[in-house]
Amino acid sequence: MQGAGHRVAITGYGVVAPCGIGKQNFWKGLLGPGTTGSVTVEVSEWDPAPYFDGPKEVRRADRCEQYALAAAKEAIEQSGSLPYDLTRIGTIFGTGIGGLRTLEEQVVVRVEKGERRVSPFLVPMMMSNASGAAISMRYGFQGPAETICTACAAATHALGYAARLIAWGRCDAVVSGGAESAATVTAVAGFANMTALSTTKVSKPFDATRDGFVFGEGSAVFVLERLDLAVARGAKIYGEILGAGSNADAHHITAPSPGGVGAIACMKLALDDAGLTPDQIKQVNAHGTSTPLNDSAEAQAVANVFGASKPPMTSIKGVTGHPLGAAGALEAAAVLLSFEHKLIPPTANTTVVDPEMKDVDIVIGSARPWEPGPTISNNFGFGGHNGSIILAPYKN
Repeated sequence: MQGAGHRVAITGYGVVAPCGIGKQNFWKGLLGPGTTGSVTVEVSEWDPAPYFDGPKEVRRADRCEQYALAAAKEAIEQSGSLPYDLTRIGTIFGTGIGGLRTLEEQVVVRVEKGERRVSPFLVPMMMSNASGAAISMRYGFQGPAETICTACAAATHALGYAARLIAWGRCDAVVSGGAESAATVTAVAGFANMTALSTTKVSKPFDATRDGFVFGEGSAVFVLERLDLAVARGAKIYGEILGAGSNADAHHITAPSPGGVGAIACMKLALDDAGLTPDQIKQVNAHGTSTPLNDSAEAQAVANVFGASKPPMTSIKGVTGHPLGAAGALEAAAVLLSFEHKLIPPTANTTVVDPEMKDVDIVIGSARPWEPGPTISNNFGFGGHNGSIILAPYKN
């Protein structure tokens, strides 16, 4: 974030995903087979008990919040105690919807059993800001506690804003990320009737036969710190956030702007913010939802911005499905793991890249060895929201 004042380090991160709970299990899942056979990919055999003080607390937290607290626990344990004034530790979180499971369950309760049986905890469980608020309250963080709700771009926007609070000197540390658990019967029906879901029940981003997305869920949470302060306290640094971009298509509620015009502008904003040229980007972690319009527009945008340098591009949604507002957080975690393991995970289920995408280099088949370098991660949401963030390995 050129000229902003402070470099931004990542000193801890945690993951809850359908392919693995905990960041290393998540990584193993990303290298495994893609998801097939269902329009939803959920965290199986989820047990929230280890993350709460008793069953009463569990019952008062929607699944979305449960995932957020579990991922935050891993992230904060990795970062270690943050030796800063609590008023200078923020919580900036992203979600697309929030506690939809609770809302749908309680609507059914009202219809079947009457108004007096509706839970008094309905509102605090369903509200979109519940996850970020829960993290703030559990750890006593008294800095800015805000929730960004920009559909599938939410977590990327949250990370970008959190990084700026540190770069600008407003906060010494910010816990940020995203969570989502919204694959309810009604939500799935709505997306299916929109013809957004895969009829073949396979997420295969950028494939010639892609036909829609598979619904995912999960959470990833990051501890961001002022780099100089993190170094001074001896923290392990997993990477840096160099820059971020955010803009709007102003085109259509669900469809991307033709040719990826908005995405092009957003990636250029992130590059400018990071002070990088396109040829310095060494990987693109794509939004890559497996929907025909999104993948086509994103591929055109990447080809336009990066041209002949053709950095390798991957999408993890063949494994994770599309976790809506949590997508950018899970993808940022995948980028950090690709730094650690010096591998770019393949785009699962994709076997024949759409011929229209000949100008981008999609990683398919198996993980690709690489020398880690600056990586741009994209997310584009309904409403025309675009978000790009640039992460890089830490260098002195």
